[in-house]
Amino acid sequence: MDGVILSAILLFWLFLVLSFLNLYSYSKSKETLKVHLNEVALTQAMIREKKRSLFDRMIMFLSRYADDFSAIGERINFYSESPDVEILLTKAGKPYGLTVARFQGFKIVCVILGFIIGTFLFILGFPFANVLFVTLPFIGFFIPIFLVRGKAKKRQEQLRRDLPDFLDTVSISLQAGSGLDGAIKEVISYYIGPIQEEFSRFIQEIELGVPREKAYMEMLNRNDNQDFQNVIKSLIQGSRLGVPVATTFQNQANEMRRISLEQVKEKAAKASPKVTLITSFLIAPLIMLMILGLIILNMIYGEDSIINLFST
Repeated sequence: MDGVILSAILLFWLFLVLSFLNLYSYSKSKETLKVHLNEVALTQAMIREKKRSLFDRMIMFLSRYADDFSAIGERINFYSESPDVEILLTKAGKPYGLTVARFQGFKIVCVILGFIIGTFLFILGFPFANVLFVTLPFIGFFIPIFLVRGKAKKRQEQLRRDLPDFLDTVSISLQAGSGLDGAIKEVISYYIGPIQEEFSRFIQEIELGVPREKAYMEMLNRNDNQDFQNVIKSLIQGSRLGVPVATTFQNQANEMRRISLEQVKEKAAKASPKVTLITSFLIAPLIMLMILGLIILNMIYGEDSIINLFST
């Protein structure tokens, strides 16, 4: 009986020691994981912070006050009706965290800011302060509209630029035997920008159970770039007919590069007459004026100048 009690006591102390050792090991692993996650989060935050320019930070700061004026902005919807704004913000990738209501309020914030700046300039007596006092609020109203339009255009252009390399990489992964979703998921991790945003959202929708064709249609509705739409339409056709998309991707990437090269040549050809025009009407007259000025100065202050002739 004493042996059983002694064995139970020894086992108790053994399991107690093992539990403390496991608890210590768990706490150390947890601490290591916390440090790693903090480092990753801090790195990502620093990357995002570096990408934000001073202008972007100013826009985000002003947009904080936009919600208070959203009702007024929706009533004053000149060139900015809510359905059109929704489409525009979607194509721009919802920059600065703007929603339709916040965008409408942001217009009024810019109008108020323009009024304050115009009043300040009028009090200080700046030139044309009267004109600026009237025009700055109107300019402030249209600044968000042109800003988001520019963001949408820039995003669609970047989508077109990144698309050929993306298609080539996905095509190589498909030819190596990877599935379409797996290839896209692997490739988008190396991209930053609209390509990564669009296909990440597509993969998330597929994983959540959204029908594939519906997810493709949502991508079409979010973007109006013709090359991107052609790619998505080929994916829709491939999913319906079971056509392999690896060769299609590669052919489309080559075609996009060919079209881009032709566009560059076209722009270069259009730039040549402009350069000739500037050379003929700006640079050449300036050179002639410089030569004429040197001749006149030589005639006045040179060894055989007019002054020396009259003085002798």
